[in-house]
Amino acid sequence: MAPLFRVVLLDDNDHTYDYVIEMLQQIFIFTMIEGYRHAEELDRTGRTVLIVCELPEAEFSRDQIHAYGADWRLPRSVGSMSAVIEPAQ
Repeated sequence: MAPLFRVVLLDDNDHTYDYVIEMLQQIFIFTMIEGYRHAEELDRTGRTVLIVCELPEAEFSRDQIHAYGADWRLPRSVGSMSAVIEPAQ
């Protein structure tokens, strides 16, 4: 049995709720409601677990987040959000 990993999105002040929701809809095929719930948790706790999966999928998901780009709504946003991979244990 392969070990599982969490893909964790980290909060910052350079991306809006709308950005988070749109990104999660695009990358993870989340509904708007699922995206909003993750955006709320992110804002409240500073992080949100997006998926739990095997390492290759986790790395791919993290890389997609890092490549998504800046939030055009905020002039101070100059890049993508950050995500990390953690063991699911």
